[in-house]
Amino acid sequence: MLTPKPAEALQNRVLAGLPRSELAALLPRLEACALEHRQMLVEANEPVLQVHFPLSGAISLVIATVNGATVEVAMVGNEGMIGLPVLFGSGSAPIGAMVQVPGEALRMSAQAFQEQIGGQPTLVRRLHLHAEALFFQAAQSVTCMRHHSVGQRCARWLLTAHDRVGHDAFPLTQDALAQMLGVRRASVSAAAARLQDRGLVRYRRGIMTIVDRAGLERISCECYRIIAAEDQRLLGL
Repeated sequence: MLTPKPAEALQNRVLAGLPRSELAALLPRLEACALEHRQMLVEANEPVLQVHFPLSGAISLVIATVNGATVEVAMVGNEGMIGLPVLFGSGSAPIGAMVQVPGEALRMSAQAFQEQIGGQPTLVRRLHLHAEALFFQAAQSVTCMRHHSVGQRCARWLLTAHDRVGHDAFPLTQDALAQMLGVRRASVSAAAARLQDRGLVRYRRGIMTIVDRAGLERISCECYRIIAAEDQRLLGL
């Protein structure tokens, strides 16, 4: 296993905030990996075997119903870590983690992570703040689902993904977006068509491109700005 270079690790904002000594202790235990579309990094109610520090891409934290339908409760990118149950000692949770936009990550075994955190006070503190930010994102999403239109919620989701993916074009199907928002595909198709007609996005052959980010922010509900402000307060993003 090749030890990641410090510059590579700094693409993850949790790792970027660590003192040099803590990062140096972690690096030999991390390995680079690809995040594949629809890959389950964590299965709901199953032991978390590895933790992932995303460098790019976007991962949806999802909850499934008894009939198999899933809905996104929060999104994680290079600002955080996948595998928080390991940090808190529970080892599992009824929430899955699915790659929504492909990218790259650094990963380590859950056992190695547990062995390290005793000597990583800054890492633990930053991950606690990340967990708080995720809790708020999930809570705000409930409000958003209840009070805002599908079009506003689509815009919010695209902006949140854009922040984490790091480039304007990324793979995204309307089926996946509908599933994440918990609405019918027809509703997402209509909302995406309106965004495209206004010149805010371009959607072609499963690739979503953000064309006018400022315009997308103007039509999004206030939830995007509220969540982004809390991320800034807690994580300095």
